[in-house]
Amino acid sequence: MQSRVPLTRYLIEKQRKQQCIDDDLRLLIEVVARACKAISAYVSKGELGNILGSTNSTNVQGEVQKKLDILSNEILLDATEWGGHLAGLASEEMEKPYSIPKEYPRGKYLLLFDPLDGSSNIDVNISVGTIFSVLQHTGDNQEVDEGSFLQPGYKQVMAGYTLYGPSTQMMLTLGDGVDAFTLHKEHGTFMLTERGVKIPEETQEYAINMSYQRHWYPPMTRYVQELLAGETGPRGKNFNMRWVASMVADVHRLLTRGGVFIYPRDQRDPSAKGRLRLMYEANPMSFIVEQAGGMSTNGLQRMMDIQPEELHERVAVFMGSKKEIEVVTRYHQEYAAQQSD
Repeated sequence: MQSRVPLTRYLIEKQRKQQCIDDDLRLLIEVVARACKAISAYVSKGELGNILGSTNSTNVQGEVQKKLDILSNEILLDATEWGGHLAGLASEEMEKPYSIPKEYPRGKYLLLFDPLDGSSNIDVNISVGTIFSVLQHTGDNQEVDEGSFLQPGYKQVMAGYTLYGPSTQMMLTLGDGVDAFTLHKEHGTFMLTERGVKIPEETQEYAINMSYQRHWYPPMTRYVQELLAGETGPRGKNFNMRWVASMVADVHRLLTRGGVFIYPRDQRDPSAKGRLRLMYEANPMSFIVEQAGGMSTNGLQRMMDIQPEELHERVAVFMGSKKEIEVVTRYHQEYAAQQSD
């Protein structure tokens, strides 16, 4: 049996043979991976590590921060600020971008991350994860500000996430497909365990929070009612619902066996564009999903074509198996056209 390829060798081969990354991006990915290993170690300690529970602080979204939210954010900052690969960072847990301290060299990349997605689940021992992506800094040594990060998702040069579950797994795309890695805890190394992850075009699973059904707009209600009707309904087949309330876990499931993940906008706040963060969650996951053969929209347009207007912008999310996302997106487009007449 061929031995597993460690992440470092994988990245060097990507650089040497395919020339799809440079030294700085390769080293940045390795640094992020090391930070994720450190977060994995803390997550696995649970109550023994005295890191469960909430703090007395809130993040920029007004959400009460978990101890592990803050710790994970600090781990990623400490790991990446000094290496010379980055011009700046932005985190879901910080109101403003983080510029590289002047005592460190400045690189040409921008790192965005959600340090601990699904952290509300950590106290009940359900899988959580870290989402990250990289953009190029186009400012030519200019100071990094919020505008530096406001680039549409198609400009991402890399995206990935790490899932802290029974095993720690990392999904990674450099724009040429999606590959999966598993942390070998004894060796302390991420090992390549699957090349070319693909999402089936068709599915019979969907992930959505049904508790908000009464607040949905008509196209969302129409779509889910068709799924619930099963083989006797217009879709002609039965569907199963799954919902973890951790985007990383829900998207990981659809990457490994197909499905759709939906978090629509609803009528609780008609002015809101959605719930999830475009820059830290929707864009990185959309890049991964598309590279795996899936589809991702905000219900009306391709997710990665959206021009961000602010760092912590929220959006509706529809992603997963292509044929299902085409259907639910069409329903929303038709409804929007009717409303504009």
